[in-house]
Amino acid sequence: MKIIVVGSVNVDITAYSARFARDGETIFGDDIKFGPGGKGSNQATAAARAGGDVCMVAKIGKDVLSGVVNGHYDREGMSKKYISVSDTVSTGSAIIEVSAENGQNKIVVIPGANNELSKEDVTAAENEFESCDIFLTQLETTFEPIYEGIRLAKKYGKTVILNPAPYKEIPEDIMKEIDYFTPNETEAEFYSGVKIETDEDTEKAAKELIKRGIKNVIITLGKRGVYYSNGKESFFVGTKLLKAVDTTGAGDAFNGGLAVALGEKMDIETALKFANCAGSISVTRYGAATSGAYRYEIEEMMKDFYGIDLTK
Repeated sequence: MKIIVVGSVNVDITAYSARFARDGETIFGDDIKFGPGGKGSNQATAAARAGGDVCMVAKIGKDVLSGVVNGHYDREGMSKKYISVSDTVSTGSAIIEVSAENGQNKIVVIPGANNELSKEDVTAAENEFESCDIFLTQLETTFEPIYEGIRLAKKYGKTVILNPAPYKEIPEDIMKEIDYFTPNETEAEFYSGVKIETDEDTEKAAKELIKRGIKNVIITLGKRGVYYSNGKESFFVGTKLLKAVDTTGAGDAFNGGLAVALGEKMDIETALKFANCAGSISVTRYGAATSGAYRYEIEEMMKDFYGIDLTK
């Protein structure tokens, strides 16, 4: 089962402290870590650990940060065939603050080589699209490679998952090509125009997104789980609450897990439970890509929390 991911690759520079500094304040931190990140790469790693054969299409620079990226892909056994190298700009990076009070984070992203990922870079992987099961992408690169990925996926009749993060306007003709749209609450508010404060608001926001031509809407709700609607059926799926130490990669872990579950033809409710498990496990670990859950861990949680045995 093959998943193609077109998206960003960053190196995360993460500072951990007891709490966030206030404006103008200097505080002492507890630790600093350099690790692989970028929404695209995080989701690709999560999908690979969850059992997918992943093809990542991305761009990095010729700098010291690229060594962090290459080392990560080598350790994970993931292909770098379509990770091209820029001669002009640095590898993308992110400056992340993590508070020990609640595991929440603040992030500043420097796109670097991600902004040079081109339509041609994606077209070079067309043969992979012909043989893939799922196309997964986000909005942390320019639109050109994202659109080309969607075009190729549709050319070969493949399922498209778009995680609209960080959120920005999406043309209506692109919206109609999306099979699964996976915003969090803030992103859902942006695209639907509905302020989400209650379950009823969540349902209303999903209806507005369905009106825009999206086939399946999945709104992630953090500790409350996830809400699903395809315009005909809709439901909430709760998740197991685990002690969070770092929420940085939770949404990416969810999307990577979802891609694997849909690629394996799980029914939608089971797929959402699988993705919930991937996301829940990730918050118990530090880092973004490196917090992704392994297949056996997801299977154990599926059995323990949802009573679903995927090994049979």
